[in-house]
Amino acid sequence: MYRIAVLTVSDRCSRGEAEDKSGPLISDLFGNRAETVAYEIVPDEVEDIQNALVRFADELKADFVFTTGGTGFAPRDVTPEATKAVVERETPGVSEAIRYESLKITPLACLSRAASGIRGKTLIVNLPGSPKAVRESLAVVFPILDHAKETLSGVTLNCGKETP
Repeated sequence: MYRIAVLTVSDRCSRGEAEDKSGPLISDLFGNRAETVAYEIVPDEVEDIQNALVRFADELKADFVFTTGGTGFAPRDVTPEATKAVVERETPGVSEAIRYESLKITPLACLSRAASGIRGKTLIVNLPGSPKAVRESLAVVFPILDHAKETLSGVTLNCGKETP
């Protein structure tokens, strides 16, 4: 079972002007494969995003942190910058794989600035803000999670073996 944390980045949702549908969807898509140890909504503010990411990784020891929102071209879309500031090692292949698969669905996927990286033993992944894109993005990420958790924990039983 995974320990996940979900962070929705949205000015409107944080003010109660819109309902967050993407954040809860992330937990729902994991079903009984994960315990959601934290779910928060913050405005598009670098410091608020950074504080939540650090808390989820360092204090709550989440295996995976998924953000939703704030990855596009809008002036207040700062989730990638906040993420890059708190990770110790970037994992560009994760975000590149999501963009690659998403480009098969919509050309707008190339406008994603999403980032991902490792902080301690936690993998942080930026996801888009729409429920449809969250669903499509997680479908790309699900197959790598077991191995990511395994290697981040220092256990490397499956290194060098064929993956499904």
